[in-house]
Amino acid sequence: MALEFNLMRSLIYVDVVKEDYRVKLEYWLYHHHVPDSISQFEPYVTKYAFYQALPMPPDGERFGTHRMQLTEHYWLVNPFTPELKNKALTEYFPIDVLKWQGNIPDEDPRKSVKPPYETKGQNIEGDDARSSGGDNGCPPFIFAFVPVGWEEDLKGKGRTKEDGPNYRWQFVMRYPEGVSEEEGDKWFYEEVIPKFQEMPEVHRILTSKIIREVNNCPYYRVVEMWFDGPSAWHKCAVENAKSIKKPTWAKYDQFPYLKPYFEFSSIFVSDIARSDNYKYGGYIMMR
Repeated sequence: MALEFNLMRSLIYVDVVKEDYRVKLEYWLYHHHVPDSISQFEPYVTKYAFYQALPMPPDGERFGTHRMQLTEHYWLVNPFTPELKNKALTEYFPIDVLKWQGNIPDEDPRKSVKPPYETKGQNIEGDDARSSGGDNGCPPFIFAFVPVGWEEDLKGKGRTKEDGPNYRWQFVMRYPEGVSEEEGDKWFYEEVIPKFQEMPEVHRILTSKIIREVNNCPYYRVVEMWFDGPSAWHKCAVENAKSIKKPTWAKYDQFPYLKPYFEFSSIFVSDIARSDNYKYGGYIMMR
C-alpha cells in the first residue's frame, strides 16, 4: 500500500529532573538524537526544531512545568503507519534518557553502571521510549500530535511580531478518570477561558484537540497563552486565577485543579526555536 498524505504537527515536552542531568541529556539530544532522527525521517518531516524551555516561574511546579525543551515536528505522513515499521537502523536511545527526563524512577535498576550512560543491552526502541511513564508512578512521556493549524482562536487575532516578543505558556491537559470530555470542556469554556480572555495581560489564546488516535497520547487538549513575561503570567495564572470556579470533580484546591505532570503539563518558551535541526552542524564543542 502507498503511504497516505497526513499533514500533522507534533509536540514533545522534555523535562530534566536534576541539573546534574542537563548536560547529559543535551549531549544525547545533539550528539546522537538529532542525526539519528534526521537519518530516519527526513523524507517525510518538513520541520524539526527545538525550543529551549525558559526558567520555571514561581509556582510553576503545580502547573507541571517542563524544564528542558519543546521539540516540534511537521509530519507529511503518520510515522506509526505500517509502511514505516521496518527501520534499517535502530535509534540510539539509552534507558538513562528516560531517567533524566523523569519518565522512569531515578533509582531504576536498569540504570547504567559506567559513564556516560551506556551498558550492553540498555538501548531501547525510540517508539517504546516515547510511550513510557504514567503506569510506573512517573509522568508519561508527552508526544502529542495536533492539527497543523490551531483549531480555535480565542483571543488576540491580528497580533503581529511588531507588537513585541511573546512569553508563551503552552500546556497540555486532560480531565480526571471518570470525567467526560464534554463535562470537562463545559468547565474549560465556561469558567477558564472567559476569565483569561478578560485579563489584559493575556495577549493571545489558541487551542486544539490532540489527535489521540495517532499514538494514544494520554492528553486531550493543547493550549497556548501569550504574555509579556513571567510576572504577567503569575498575575494571571496564579493570582487572578483564584477566581476561576473549582469544578465539582476536582481533587486539587488550586487552579488548574488537575494533577501536575499527569493531567496538566506546561512549558514556557519564547517565539523562536533555538535549534533548527535541519541546519544543525553537529556536536561542535566550545574551545
